[in-house]
Amino acid sequence: MKAYVLTGSSEAPTAIGGKAGRVHWLIRHGYRVPETWVVPATQAPPEPPEVEQWLPDRGPWAVRSSAAVEDGFGSSYAGQFATELNVFGPGDVAEAIRRVRLSAAGSTVTAYRRRTGDATPIAMSVMVQRMVTPRVSGVAFSRNPMTGLNEIVIEAVAGLGDALVDEGVTPQRWIGRWGGWSLQPEDGPVLPDGVARSIVEETAQVAEQFGSPVDLEWVWDGTAVWWVQLRPITGLEDVAVYSNRISREVMPGMIKPLVWSINVPVVNRAWIDLFGEVIGPNDLRPEQLAKAFAYRSYFNMAAIGEIFARLGMPRDALEMLLGLPSEAKPAFRPTLSTVRHLPRLLATATRKARYGKRVDGEVDELWNQFKVFERDDLSTLSDTGLLARIDDLADLATRAAYQNIVIPLLANLYVTLLRGAITKGGIDVDGLDLELSDPANPFNPNPALDRLGATLVEVGPEVVKNFDRTGRPGLPDEVRREFEDFLDRFGHLSDSGNDFSIPPWSERPEAVLRLALDHTETTGAHQARPWREATGKLNSVSRRIVRSLHGRASQFVDHREAISFVYTYGYGLFRPLLIEAGRRLAARGLMEKAEDVMYLHLHEVQAVLLGDDTAGPAGLVSSRRAEMAELEDVDMPEIIFGDDFVPARLGPNPAERLEGVATSRGRHRGTLRIVKGIDDSAKVQPGDVIAIPFSDVGWTPLFARAGAVIAEAGGMLSHSSIVAREYRIPCVVSVTGATRLPDGATVVVDGYTGTVIVEDG
Repeated sequence: MKAYVLTGSSEAPTAIGGKAGRVHWLIRHGYRVPETWVVPATQAPPEPPEVEQWLPDRGPWAVRSSAAVEDGFGSSYAGQFATELNVFGPGDVAEAIRRVRLSAAGSTVTAYRRRTGDATPIAMSVMVQRMVTPRVSGVAFSRNPMTGLNEIVIEAVAGLGDALVDEGVTPQRWIGRWGGWSLQPEDGPVLPDGVARSIVEETAQVAEQFGSPVDLEWVWDGTAVWWVQLRPITGLEDVAVYSNRISREVMPGMIKPLVWSINVPVVNRAWIDLFGEVIGPNDLRPEQLAKAFAYRSYFNMAAIGEIFARLGMPRDALEMLLGLPSEAKPAFRPTLSTVRHLPRLLATATRKARYGKRVDGEVDELWNQFKVFERDDLSTLSDTGLLARIDDLADLATRAAYQNIVIPLLANLYVTLLRGAITKGGIDVDGLDLELSDPANPFNPNPALDRLGATLVEVGPEVVKNFDRTGRPGLPDEVRREFEDFLDRFGHLSDSGNDFSIPPWSERPEAVLRLALDHTETTGAHQARPWREATGKLNSVSRRIVRSLHGRASQFVDHREAISFVYTYGYGLFRPLLIEAGRRLAARGLMEKAEDVMYLHLHEVQAVLLGDDTAGPAGLVSSRRAEMAELEDVDMPEIIFGDDFVPARLGPNPAERLEGVATSRGRHRGTLRIVKGIDDSAKVQPGDVIAIPFSDVGWTPLFARAGAVIAEAGGMLSHSSIVAREYRIPCVVSVTGATRLPDGATVVVDGYTGTVIVEDG
């Protein structure tokens, strides 16, 4: 026998190479494959008479390489060996087999082997496959080969598949995710939709049966899809995936090194503690969960995907967190892993269901323990004592961070359940005032700011100007006492509660006075139908369910405000400790001023204070300050693949139409005001559109005057979105370049479609 025919009933012949072995696998598993013969590597190139003995007819035939080193898991040799198409008759088939064999010693293959370091001898079998006259040819990947995302990518061209590698030919592209399309050609697709979907379905099936991601070549003859090659996709495990979709909410903007080196261990240790409750002991480390690119925070989605996998959840849920588009959503199908973790999951759920009974006590305990740090006389501490105090605060802040994760999660859960129960009763929940927060909430600065503003108006705005010149003694006694009471309560707030490098309100009293003076009382400006009135006509069972859920939701919304307030206070205590460290380094001539310490990592601060770093940090401070200034205006994508990100600069002219994510309904035309901090608050007039980089609790007063909000960061549960929905003003978040729009321009904000249109600038 000079050649083997591959059939579904035959065992795999020996020495037929990787490509033929994969084709034989397809045949054995029932997939439609053209008639295929293999000339083993152990046989010399056949002469035409020998070929005529086994070749069924003149063809046409496709003659392809099938080397032992080809299409493996370690290396693929894709495109390295010759392929001959449309070969007719025994003589031409014999010559084509000879040319394919000779290609194994060609210069292209030699260079490839030199780069890969592969010295394995090449045993070249040759596959002779009946040509299918294609209307369309293409490839299908069971995973995105560039990103590793769980999506099926199809590329297709009309006619022969060699056009896929021709220069200047752009194939049409389909991306299938969760049974729907996230991308497909809009005009003149070369494949009917039904054929494209069948390719997606069979590709997913092949990958599942094969046990790894696969790359398949196929042809469609106008009637059926034929599979002609199969390769495992290699290298996907090397593709890291990072996203700022969530992280830019908790650590927005550029992050100085010292803030990063404290925040990541504190917050991510809290997340790991929570994950441990659900999945049990694990080897996750805080630094695995996040990475800084261009001084911005990104979460490591591969690490989060691994947690999903341990729970038996679909890794596709990772794509949902990334916010990737699709017509459908992934289905959760419990696995053995889910069952194995079920007792722990149920125990965690039971504990969290009873969590409300302990929250007040735990939050009060955290507040009292943080207060101890405030009473420290830092100047009396030795360098070692100061560093120990920082470590102690980090441990306490991690406990608070855990509460600041769990309580908001539970608040969001109960609010979602409440909204769902009301909607199930046939009531439009978006038109209701759910009255979830206590009007007398002691953690909301707005009422106190209103009172302070009223006092300032009463005594005359000139007191603010006097204060700017002379400081607090320039205030009348009654204003000074009220102002000091306000700062005692809310002075720890700042433009970002997760960035202690930003001075808090207590360090910027003149800005707070101007904010209070500009603040306008807006009680009653946003009216909605009370939820009790709307749900009064529900049946008794539904009404009881709604009221029970409302009680839990209200309770946890108040808890959420309390823990956010306490966590922000406690986290802000890092600032005086680290400024004290910077003061000592500046006094020793190691840096210019105390605030420069923010450009160092914590371990670098420790090394200098303990005398382990004799060179001094001045060079690091200077280079990092310059680097941050250089990277300030770079365009940061929402998703970064791999670790070799190179930041790109934005062009000088922003687009006239920006796209974002709509998170609060309505449309509004107004004057755009760029607001990057409370210093910009004075220019915001009632009805203005405010463009902000992100939103924190310290921005709340501005929302009372705004007619609409656009934010560069955020999602449905961001502070911007929640407050905008409560105030019933449109909000669009995730708008890249929002704060680079021209201040004073007229803009239209569409809270339904997520568009921001600049009418003039």
